[in-house]
Amino acid sequence: MTRVQTPQASSTEQGRAATPGWVSFVGSGPGDPGLLTVRAVELIQSAEVIVTEAPEHADLVRSVLGLPLGAEGGPEIVDGGFGEDGQPLTHAARAKVVVRHGKKQRVVRLMTGDPFLYASGPEEAQACVKAGVGFEVVPGVSSVSAVPAYAGIPLTDKRHREMAVVTCGDKVDWSAYADDRTLVLLSGVGSIGETAAALVEAGRSPETPVAVTRVGTTTEQQTLISTLASVAADVRASRIAPPAIIVIGDVVDLRKTLSWFETKPLFGWRALVPRTKEQAGSLSRRLREYGAVPEEVPTISVEPPRNPLQMDKAVRGLVEGRYEWIAFTSVNAVKAVREKFEDYGLDARAFSGLKIAAVGDKTAQAIADWGLRADLVPSGEQSAAGLLEEWPPYDDVLDPINRVFLPRADIATENLVAGLIDLGWECDDVTAYRTVRATPPPAPVRDAIKTGKFDAVVFTSSSTVRNLVGIAGKPHPSTIIAVIGPATAKTAEEHGLRVDVLAPSPDVEVLVDALADFGASRRLAMLEAGEPVTRPSERTASGRRKARAK
Repeated sequence: MTRVQTPQASSTEQGRAATPGWVSFVGSGPGDPGLLTVRAVELIQSAEVIVTEAPEHADLVRSVLGLPLGAEGGPEIVDGGFGEDGQPLTHAARAKVVVRHGKKQRVVRLMTGDPFLYASGPEEAQACVKAGVGFEVVPGVSSVSAVPAYAGIPLTDKRHREMAVVTCGDKVDWSAYADDRTLVLLSGVGSIGETAAALVEAGRSPETPVAVTRVGTTTEQQTLISTLASVAADVRASRIAPPAIIVIGDVVDLRKTLSWFETKPLFGWRALVPRTKEQAGSLSRRLREYGAVPEEVPTISVEPPRNPLQMDKAVRGLVEGRYEWIAFTSVNAVKAVREKFEDYGLDARAFSGLKIAAVGDKTAQAIADWGLRADLVPSGEQSAAGLLEEWPPYDDVLDPINRVFLPRADIATENLVAGLIDLGWECDDVTAYRTVRATPPPAPVRDAIKTGKFDAVVFTSSSTVRNLVGIAGKPHPSTIIAVIGPATAKTAEEHGLRVDVLAPSPDVEVLVDALADFGASRRLAMLEAGEPVTRPSERTASGRRKARAK
C-alpha cells in the first residue's frame, strides 16, 4: 500500500524518515464527543491503530466512524489502559505499546483531555523520539476549563482574574493558596475534607463556595454546591465519586445564573428511539441537543420487495412516459426508486416531463438531494390527507396522461389511492420496499421498557408503536409518550398507551422540540412547587398521577 505522508515539523523529520509509521497524540476532551477538534476527527478516520486510554474511547471511535456498537471494521483498537494480563499499564509500558505500533502504522494515541496537560503525553512522545518514530500533538479541550464551563462556573471574572490548578496529594502546601484566587482541584474528591480544613486553617473563610462536578460534560454530569465548612459531609452524603473537578472560590456563586447544561429541558433523560437504523440518526442528534441520552432500538428494517418485477415494470413505464405524476410518500420510497434507477444505469434526466409530488418537506429534501424539484408539497398537513387536499383533479384537456406512479411500503394504507381515484386519476400502487419487524432487543432493554427505566419513548409512526409493543412489550405508565401525529397517537392509544406529547406537525425535529417543551414546563412546575427536579423514571407512580392531575 502506498502511503502519502504530510510534511511535519522539522523537529520530527529525522524520525519520520527512519520509519513508515507515525503517532498522533490526540486529545479527546473531557467526555462530550462534540468537543473533539476537526483535526482529531480527521486523524481518527484515517488511523490504522488507535491506542485508547479510557473505556469509553472505543465507543467514541465507533461514533466518529459512524459504526454501530460492536461493529467490525475500522481501525484496530488497542486498550492502552490495561495489558493482556488485565493489569493497569504504567506510563512506560503504555509508551512501549505506542512505539511498537508507531514504527510501522499510522497510530492515534487517544488521550483524555489534552495530551500535554496533566497527561502522560510528554513521556510517551519522548519515547517516540528515542525510538525514531515521528509524532504530532493535537491539543484537546482540558477538563480543567471544560467541566467548570459545563457546570456554569467561569474560572475568572472581572473581580477574580487569577486562578490556580492543583493536583491534590500529600505534599501540597495549602498555605500558599490562602488568598481569594479561584482554585481548580484535580484528583481531590478523596481528600476534600483534609483539603478544606487546611484551606480554612490557612485563612480562607469557611463559607467560601465550593463546587464538585463529576463526569463533567456528559449527560451524567452532577454538580454539588457547598462550602469549605460543609463540603466533606456533603460529598459523603451525595456519594460523589471520581472522576470529578472541584472549584473553590466566589466564582462558584455565578452558577445560580449561568448554569446552562444541567438545566437543559431533557437533561439526563433516557429516551427510547424505536426507528429503523437508517432513520434514527437525526432524531437522536436532536435529543442530545436537549440533553437527553437517546437509545436506539430498531423495531423495523427496510427490505426490498419480495417480487421486484412490479417495480421493474413501473420504472420502465416511467422512462417510456406512461405516467403524468409520481408521488413519494416517504424518504424510503425516494431511496428505493433511486436505487432502482442506479440498477438500470438511469439518472434524474428520466424524470423529464414528469410531475413530482412529495408528502412533506423531508421527502422533498430527499428528492432535491437527487437533483430534482417537487412540484407539489402540501402547504398544510404533511400527510397523505394533506397531499390529497391539494392534489388537482384529472383534467382530460390539460392532462395528457391520467396515470400516477405511487411507490410505497407494503403496509401503506389505501386512503391515498382511493382519494386519487375519486379525483379521476388511475394509480399504479407499487410495493417499492417492505417493512419487516426487527428482532427483539436484549433482555436488559426489554426490562427497562417494561419497568419504567426509560424517561420517554419517541414514536415516529404507527408501525413503530405496533412493532415496539410486539417485540419488547408496552412501555411503563411512568414513561412519557411522544408521538409524531394523530394517526400515531391513535395507534398508541389503541395499544393502551397514554399520549403525553403530540407534535404540532409531522416532523421528527418538531416532535423532539415538543418533547423538550414538555420537559421544560415540567421542570419549571417542579421548581415553582419547591420540589427537586427529577426525571420521570425517578418519580413514584402515585407522584406522577398527582402531577398529571394538576
